[in-house]
Order: sequence, then structure tokens, then C-alpha cells
Amino acid sequence: MREYYQMEKEELLEALETEGRGLSAQEAVRRLERFGQNRLQEEKQKSVLQIFLSQFADLLVVILMAAAVISLLSGNHESTLVIFAVIILNAILGTVQHLKARQSLKSLQALSAPVARVLRDGTLQEIPSREVVPGDLLVLEAGDLVNADGRVLESFSLQVNESSLTGESESVHKHHEAIGHEDVALGDRRNMVFSGSMVTYGRGNVLVTGTGMNTELGKIARLMNETREKKTPLQVSLDRFSKTLSFLILLICLLVFGLSLWRSMPVLDSLMFAVALAVAAIPEALSSIVTIVLAVGTRKMADENAIMKNLKSVEGLGCVSVICSDKTGTLTMNRMTVQKVYADGEILDAGQVDPGNHTQGFLLRTSVLCNDATASLGDPTEIALVDFSRSRNLDENEIRDRLDRIGEIPFDSDRKLMSTLHEIDGRFYLLTKGAIDVVMERVDSVHYSDGVKKITEEDRDHIGEAVLSMSREGLRVLGFVYREIESVRQLSTEDETGYTFIGLIAMMDPPRPESARAVADCRRAGIRPVMITGDHRVTAVSIARMIGIWEEGDRALEGPELEAMSREELEDIIGQVSVYARVSPEHKIRIVEAWQNRGNVVAMTGDGVNDAPALKKADIGIAMGITGTAVSRDAASMILTDDNFATIVKAVVNGRNIFANIRNSIRFLLSGNTSGILVVLWTSLAGLPVPFLPVHLLFINLLTDSLPAIAIGMEKPGKDLLEQKPRDPREEILNRESRQSVLLQGILLAVPTAVAFLAGLGTSPAAARTMAFATLAMARLYHGFNCRGRRSLADLGLTSNPFSLYAFGAGTALLTLVLTVPGLHRLFGVVPLSPGQLAMIFLGALLPTLLIQGRRMLRERRKKRG
Repeated sequence: MREYYQMEKEELLEALETEGRGLSAQEAVRRLERFGQNRLQEEKQKSVLQIFLSQFADLLVVILMAAAVISLLSGNHESTLVIFAVIILNAILGTVQHLKARQSLKSLQALSAPVARVLRDGTLQEIPSREVVPGDLLVLEAGDLVNADGRVLESFSLQVNESSLTGESESVHKHHEAIGHEDVALGDRRNMVFSGSMVTYGRGNVLVTGTGMNTELGKIARLMNETREKKTPLQVSLDRFSKTLSFLILLICLLVFGLSLWRSMPVLDSLMFAVALAVAAIPEALSSIVTIVLAVGTRKMADENAIMKNLKSVEGLGCVSVICSDKTGTLTMNRMTVQKVYADGEILDAGQVDPGNHTQGFLLRTSVLCNDATASLGDPTEIALVDFSRSRNLDENEIRDRLDRIGEIPFDSDRKLMSTLHEIDGRFYLLTKGAIDVVMERVDSVHYSDGVKKITEEDRDHIGEAVLSMSREGLRVLGFVYREIESVRQLSTEDETGYTFIGLIAMMDPPRPESARAVADCRRAGIRPVMITGDHRVTAVSIARMIGIWEEGDRALEGPELEAMSREELEDIIGQVSVYARVSPEHKIRIVEAWQNRGNVVAMTGDGVNDAPALKKADIGIAMGITGTAVSRDAASMILTDDNFATIVKAVVNGRNIFANIRNSIRFLLSGNTSGILVVLWTSLAGLPVPFLPVHLLFINLLTDSLPAIAIGMEKPGKDLLEQKPRDPREEILNRESRQSVLLQGILLAVPTAVAFLAGLGTSPAAARTMAFATLAMARLYHGFNCRGRRSLADLGLTSNPFSLYAFGAGTALLTLVLTVPGLHRLFGVVPLSPGQLAMIFLGALLPTLLIQGRRMLRERRKKRG
């Protein structure tokens, strides 16, 4: 079957089984049962309990739970409580984060008008929007929200703003004729209206062709249901890291358990030894610390006008290598603005127009007299003309009051003209504006400052060259003409001839002033900017060239061309295409997928309903907070509160810094845990007593480790972050160099801990455990300074990150309280130590940091010399 926009009226009525005069009440009921309500279907959501329980589906959590059960069986109730508290706290945090998920379909439903005006049983009735059915005759007027998709049967200057669906900022003039072409882009279906769009002018009668999920809005809802969000690079990396770490922990625990049994230790004691090792190995606070670091980064980004809805998407910004940006309202001002004027035979920039010049002043006055808009209300094109007159110090209200409108012939899409009648200097003039090709067919003469002259072929060629020149710049060109009328009378379209040409006014939705700089910064950061818009190719390429997205040799594709390509063909040429025009929501998803299939991390910006599926599909969906629809904001993971493309660049820098800080925090946690594992393994192989109780390791991991790890996450970005290339999303969170560093630093921390343990054995096993626990805790506190970055403290500055000093002070104070306050000794399984033993702990713990810092300082000196 042919598309509805291709059908002649008789074929259309037959296809929808109606006579086009409205349905009867009985037939409407039957169709409502057949097609269902005119509403969007919601995706089934998980219950809160399901979300909460899903947080436990992690191998590290399972290992910790097993450790808690074993601790309970062995009578270590304190360890059991602490471990379960950690697990439940992390599950609650994860559940709360999940419950902040997007409510896209609810926002889509909000776009549907609550009531609709339809013809039923021959009378005009208001019915709930949900009861509209295919075959209904919908009556639309200016200000109405369109209730369903439909084919226009009658148009009385009907104009509809479809920007939320197509991305075009201008209202679309609608007509009733069939469109014979196939594969016509959504924005070019001038005889159709679509659910969720807004009637801005005129009125019309529309035959409903689709309701609910069978509308263009419904297609978007279906796409959003089918589209699954990609995990961020951090999530993928952490998942891989957790699986690898879990496997190693289980392997080592089994090894230690077997060794203990081989040494004839009781089974329960052997299990407790293995539990101690598991607790030493698992970075219990990792999930919380990553969340806190991301939350702090998110708050900082919010202060810079970028709100992150999904915490784990923050670091994903650091991997972004492609930004697919909508044009209207994102890179442009989303407001039509006059750019060029042609008068007296020359093209002028808008700022050069002189109201005192006879022809230019006449053109300005004509543009506000033949105009129904005010500075804030009306068609965007007419508003632009009013704004332009004001910018040239002309008050449209004063002009309209002085030269009152006597008569008019309203605009319609067939004539492409609008005419108004005014008395000027005692004579009656018909002023007309319209499409330049239509206007020029009716012109006999040309108005120059030195008089009116009969138009010549040379004049026509000159005007044609001006139109071509401005059109090539992506400008929309309007022609202005006038003729004298002998007396006031009833006007007709037959009066629209015999005109004198005044001039041309060309306009466009201009780029934001900061867009070009932001695009340049993207390229400097190794990020490829791409424009995706529902606008026409010429306009899109013109804007893209102005701001630097389009470079010589680049390609531009339109929706139908993209539609004809296979997935392989698109992926082959995707790197050459900088501009996509006249695209649909499905096309946007294909573009994002093609870049992703080539190994790129893709950010997608947008503000319309049509952008929502692609925002959801992209690695980072970025919506506009001011001009964006609720649907696009709900589908995105990031919202720009200032609608400023340049804010994305700041967000990228923050994203890169956050990942670097998270990586440093993980290095800090793992190097400390490695030291604990090495000491436990050493004592196991040497047949020595258990060096730590589970509560000791939990105290270190959750208190003295957490504070420095969070402080590391507060480190400020380096000056060269924007100059770096995007991080490869496949790169492990701990690369080979980081793993080597973790092992080496773990050994350095383990040595003074083992020495302290041996020294304490001379007193008692309890004193040995206390000294090993205190030395490891203190060594890890010192080690927090080493993990702030790759540079030495002399280069970084000891006080440049005050949070690291606060963390060190707080951790040292907590450890000192545990060691010196008798009431805490039993709770934490420690015994009193002598002053000499305490001095040995604090000095021995400092040694690894002195070695690491000394090596870095030597390396930096060599680098400066070389």
C-alpha cells in the first residue's frame, strides 16, 4: 500500500474506510476497540525490591557475604556486622541511583493534548484525546497541540511547528495535495500533521491516519523501548576488573585454606584464615569511593552548567571521540535573524542598512507593515523582521499606528504571498512579501532611491545573482514589492500583480557566538564533531562551514541517501561525513551505531522529541536544559543548563580528570590490599599466627583507606588534559604499567608491616597483630600522598590538594584513638603497646613513601636536565 501522503483524496478515504465527513459515535466505539486508545505504551519497570536484590548479583559481594557467614559461625560478631553493613549500604546506594532512572515515556505522553475537536455524527465535539481513532476528522486551529497523525484535507493558511520531531525551527506551511514522490523525508510531508506538534497559524481539517503507538511519536516511543543503554567505559572496565579480582581472590583463598589444612590447622581456623585473606583482598569501599568521586565531579560540573543524571556517565566523557550534535538550538541561536539585505542594486550586511536611505527605509517599513508578528509572538520569520527593524532604530508599533492597515490578503501556501493595504502620503499602496520566485513573476518595475524604473533583463539577472549568492550561504530569502491601488476596495488575489520591486531580506538561524571556539576545542582534544539535523542540506552545510565542523573534502548526506545504504556501506564512509540533513530518528540511531561499531565513544546532543532515541543509544546523551523538550532531557545522561555547546568541552576535561582520579584511587586501594595479601601469604607459608583479624582489615579498608582515596578523587585537573587524545574505552582501568606499580608499591608497604609483626611476636601474637595492623594502616595513610598523581609532592605541591592533608590527619587520629583508648581495644582486637613500639610503627610506615617520593624527584630532575 502507498503511504498516506502519496494518496489522492478518494484513495485515502477508501484506505481509512470513511467518507471524510466524520465518524458516527457507534463507528468510533468499534474503531476504539480495534485500534486501542490514542496513548503511548509504557515499558515494564522493575519493582524496587527487584532493583535492590539485583545489587547483590556481584561475585565480590557474594565472597564478602560468605566471609560474613564464616565470621558469624566462628563467633566474630563484630566482623559479621561490619561486613553486612557495608554490603547493605552499597545496595541501598545502587537502588537509589537506579530509581532516578529516566521517565521518557511519561514525558512523551505529556505531549499529547488532553482534548481533541472532532466531527462526530455531523457535529463538532470535544472528546478526550485518548479516544481519537483512525478515520476521525480532526479540526485544528492556531495554538492547538496536534492529537494524532493525519492527512490534511483542507488547509486555511495552516502552519505547524514540528521542530521537536524534525529539528526544523521554522513553521511548516501545510497543503492538501498528494505528494507523488516516494521516500519523502518527514519534514517534507507538507500534507501531513504529526502528533505532538503545534499549530502556529491558520486552521485546517485533518483526517486521522494513525494514533497511539502507530504515530511518528509512537515510533520514537517504540525505539526508546527497544534501545538499550550502553554501559559506560568505566562500568565495563570495573566489571572486567571485578571478575578478574574475584577469580584471583578465590584462587588465593583456596590456596591458603589448603595450606592451612596441610599444616593440620582445624577446619574452622583454616576457614578464618581464608576469610582474613578475602577481606584483605576485597576493596570493600571501592564502590562507595567511585560513587563519591563521581558525585563530587558531578557537583562541580553542575556548577559549570552541565548536570549529569547518571553518575557513571561522568567519566565516559573522557573517552568521547565523536560528538553528534543537533543544529537547531544547540549550535545555533534557535531564532531566525536577518543577515543580508538587497536594495538599490547591492547586497548589504544587516548592520549596514540605513533607515534614512530612501529605498532601504521603505524596505524596512514594508517588512513590518506586511507582517502579523510582534517582537515575541508570531511566525519566526515575521518575528525576525520585527527584530531587524528594531535593531535599525525603527519602532514597528509607531509605524503601524501611523500607517494603519486598511485591508489584507492573508498568506497561504499555494500563493506563497501575503499582502496588506495601507494609505501612505495620501495614496493607497498594496505591500506584498513572499517567495522570491513567485514575487519576481509579478514585477514590472524596480524602486531605486533616485526613482522607479521599468525592470530590465539586466535587473532580473542582478537580482537573480543576489538570490543565488545568499541562498548558497544557507539564507532564506524573501522578496518585497508594492503597487499603487486607485481607491480602497475589496482586495482579491488578482490584485497581486504589476508590482514594483523594493528589495530582498535574507535570514537564518545563526550559529551561537561560542560554537566555533567550542568546535575548535573539540578538534584540539581529538574529538570529531558531526552535525545531524532535520534541516536542509544547504543550510546545514553553511552553518557547519561557519563554525568549523565542515572542512574541505567532507561529505554531506540526506536522510533518503542514508536510507538506501547498508550498514557496511555507512560504516565505510562514516569518517568522511560531517553533516547529515533531513534525517529521521531511525537515521540518528544508525549514525550513532556506525560510529560505535568503529570503536568510538559517541556523545549525542539534542533538544527535540526526535532526538530522544539517539540520546538513549549514545554512550553519552546530552540534552538542552532551556530549549530541550522534557522527553530529550529524560532520555539524556547529561543536561546543559545553558544550552551552550562550549559547556561540553569543559565537561570533557572534567570527565578525563575524574577518570584519572578514579584510577589513582583504585591504585591506592589495590596497592594497600596487595600488601595485606602478601603479609597473610607470608605468615601462612612460614607457619606463623594469623597477622590480622577481619575487623583490622575492615577498619583499614573502610576508614583509614576511604578518606585518602576520596581525597585523591578531589585532585584538580592538569593543564594538559584538553591536549590529550580521548582514552581508548577498551583500555583496562589498570593497564600493565599500573599493575606493575600496584605490585611494587604493595611489596614496599608489606615489608615494614612484616618487620613490625615479627617484632611484636617477641611480646605476644596479639601484640604482633596489633603492630602489623597499625603499621599497615599508617603506611597506607602515608601512601595516599603518593597516589595523588605520577609526579612528586615537590612538583604537585603538598598543599595544592588540602583534602589529602585532612584525610591524613583524620585517619591518623582514628588509628591513634584505637591504639590508645582502652574502651576500643576489645572492639578492634588490639592490645596496649609501649612507646617504643608506637615509634617503630609510625617511623617504619613512613619508609615506603620516602623511597617512592625520592625516586620520583630524581626522575624529574633528570627530565629537567635532559
